[in-house]
Amino acid sequence: MATERYNPRVSEPRWQKAWEEARLFEAAQDDARPTYYVLEMFPYPSGRIHIGHTRNYTMGDVVARYKRAKGFNVLHPMGWDAFGMPAENAAMQNKVHPREWTYQNISVMRDQLKMMGLSLDWSREFATCDVEYYHRQQMLFLDFYEKGLVTRKTSKVNWDPVDQTVLANEQVIDGRGWRSGAEVEQRELAQWFFKITDYSEELLSAIDGLKDWPEKVRLMQRNWIGRSEGLSIRWALTEETAPAGESEIEVYTTRPDTIFGASFMALAIDHPLAKKAAQTNAALAAFIEECRRIGTSAAALETAEKKGFDTGIRVRHPFDPEWTLPVYVANFVLMEYGTGAIFGCPSGDQRDLDFANKYGLPVIPVVMPEGADPATFQITEEAYGDDGIMLNSRFLDGMTNAQAFEEVARRLETATLAGRPVGARKVNFRLRDWGISRQRYWGCPIPMIHCPDCGIVPVPKEDLPVRLPDDVSFDRPGNPLDRHPTWRHVTCPKCGGAAQRETDTMDTFVDSSWYFARFASPHAEGPTDREAVNRWLPVDQYIGGIEHAILHLLYSRFFTRAMRATGHLDLDEPFKGLFTQGMVVHETYRSADGRWLAPSEVRVENADGQRKAVEIATGETVTIGALEKMSKSKRNTVSPEEIIDSFGADTARWFMLSDSPPDRDVEWTDDGAAGAHRFVQRVWRLVSEAAPAIAGTVPQAAKTGAAAAISKPAHKALKAVGEDIERLAFNRAIARIHELVNELQGPLSGLGAGDDAARAAARQAVEILIHLIAPFMPHLAEECWAKIGGEGLVAASRWPDFDPGLVVDNEIVLPVQINGKKRGDLTIARDADQAAVEEAVLGLDFVQKALGGAAPRKVIVVPQRIVNVVA
Repeated sequence: MATERYNPRVSEPRWQKAWEEARLFEAAQDDARPTYYVLEMFPYPSGRIHIGHTRNYTMGDVVARYKRAKGFNVLHPMGWDAFGMPAENAAMQNKVHPREWTYQNISVMRDQLKMMGLSLDWSREFATCDVEYYHRQQMLFLDFYEKGLVTRKTSKVNWDPVDQTVLANEQVIDGRGWRSGAEVEQRELAQWFFKITDYSEELLSAIDGLKDWPEKVRLMQRNWIGRSEGLSIRWALTEETAPAGESEIEVYTTRPDTIFGASFMALAIDHPLAKKAAQTNAALAAFIEECRRIGTSAAALETAEKKGFDTGIRVRHPFDPEWTLPVYVANFVLMEYGTGAIFGCPSGDQRDLDFANKYGLPVIPVVMPEGADPATFQITEEAYGDDGIMLNSRFLDGMTNAQAFEEVARRLETATLAGRPVGARKVNFRLRDWGISRQRYWGCPIPMIHCPDCGIVPVPKEDLPVRLPDDVSFDRPGNPLDRHPTWRHVTCPKCGGAAQRETDTMDTFVDSSWYFARFASPHAEGPTDREAVNRWLPVDQYIGGIEHAILHLLYSRFFTRAMRATGHLDLDEPFKGLFTQGMVVHETYRSADGRWLAPSEVRVENADGQRKAVEIATGETVTIGALEKMSKSKRNTVSPEEIIDSFGADTARWFMLSDSPPDRDVEWTDDGAAGAHRFVQRVWRLVSEAAPAIAGTVPQAAKTGAAAAISKPAHKALKAVGEDIERLAFNRAIARIHELVNELQGPLSGLGAGDDAARAAARQAVEILIHLIAPFMPHLAEECWAKIGGEGLVAASRWPDFDPGLVVDNEIVLPVQINGKKRGDLTIARDADQAAVEEAVLGLDFVQKALGGAAPRKVIVVPQRIVNVVA
């Protein structure tokens, strides 16, 4: 009788309901078991998720289900990173309130995630736009403020004059706003900052302790913090060129050894000396204004044409007062780094060399590779930035870079200018304080009040939360809070006079910088329940995209330290283990008239060995494009509903984790999904057909006899799959499950009613198989468990223990070399002695052929490793 096919449409909703009714995935605070916290970076509720979004949630779910089965009290929560500009844009475009748009999307996306069978603790769910959440965030802000970790200062920002908002550097594209297309202006605005720089050294040094983070992420964090050891050098201005009241320029450099290669000074456009010089130089003022209109990110400046303006000011070289250098204002110098001034050494820096060649400035080689000839070594089009030997550097000639650094530092530390040392050793950091002010409505209000008499006053904690008003209008650009008729008007809590609320809201990175702590006690009166958060944190396994490797992770690390300083928790690092998953990619399709087409609108055919695609609606040929990350803009997305409708959630879960290592991209194809579904059906047939023979049988391993061929592969797979999940090597675990199914196929199909040992071994092997697939395909596992009459739910069952005696092979395979070159293998008993190995090797056909009837000169046996026959 043929086995009925497994029907995921019926099975999956049934088991999801059973898990929910049993409240299996709710993490109890008072559970005595050891805790394990697995978390995926929570999503932004932008509309609907596609199958690519669910890969990292599936990875986390495999870990959560496995750890739960291993006896841990697992916390695996879900929430929504719900504030931000997209909701405001939708409000303007669709005439809908951001709150309504956001919560509608959350509802849809929650249902989509539930369809995937994720073992999430939905009792802890929250959105960052919930008043209950941002109320606690305002508490944290005030605590940080009291601790001196919040400051307000004037800062240069990218200003979109059409959208009337500050833009992050990443939102400025070719000098224009990413949404409006307007030319971005640079403005000086008063902004709120978190003083992340207070922790620069600690954030950097602690990276070495993040052993379970990818090295590439640790390197990115180190580079972003950017610690450097250098020298601060004061350069005297020549009296006849110095603007009134100015006498020097201070420069920070990590390469003081190249000081004799200096050919110019360059100032940032916001350097005080540049601003002062522009007051009496209209051409310089125009140049500065032109620079303000180009892209302002470090990346944009790196690729932009290097431009400068000679101010006419000159400086004296610290080691030679007769040697003067011109002072330029340059578009590639950033005020945010160092002192906003550099000395240009063209021979050692490509950017400086390009600048010098453009403006006809001297290029003096001062470092050459060891062994080069100083008489002929020169720099023309390519700078030499590596270490080497000093030349053209007077008293430094012949020294190494390190020796020259020390000598310059020693001399300048003792030299004086206006009664102070010319040089001073200094540690500098690239990291800058975190500006959190955003001129928009849909964000967490900053709980501060501006009083004309008292200045800036914090909102008293008893007056929190500062709620966003509902009655706002998005009929024109700008922040609706600025023009609200009543919301911004408030009484000063200090003097009782008329005052105004702060209308800036917080950067959404703030919302995601502590949510992991709130999950530990989502209903606590304060931001955290200290006992609960100390118990759950740090997150044991954090999973998310590499695009968040710098800012989100760095801000979260800062927030954890700031929360420690303000008494909300007692730890330093938020995430113990970090994993950055690859993306799900799909082909792109484009019609003849340039429209992007969704995979569901295209039929791909193989004709004469060639793949071609046609648009289903028109029958016209479609261009097949490159594999790209699934995105709405190129419409190469596949919805979970499509896959679940056709194959079920387990198929999607299995395929997403089986095709490639989890840190690499996986290509979604219909053929791949269909193949995964065939395996689902194969497992179902295997279990269903074995079920009658093993019904009522007590599971028992067989260590000898024919039944051992059932027990051994099952126990080997049990050990290996557990180890693979621990290492997040999901594709390897899946490959081992495939192998186990292949090995069990024959023995299970031939089970006889009278062979009790085989039936007991088969019962245990099937139970092991079901447990192995359960983290990956939980619905199928439950259906199979019910089929064999298993008690309770697999999701609530303990992970089986493997028998150590069944995972060690009695035989080993030894490579056999002849005169040092491998010729074949020898399979022999693991405990065979050296004499037995030698005898067996000499009996091999390929060894006898190589020896040609002669005796070997020597047989070298490395026990359980290799055999080498010397002919």
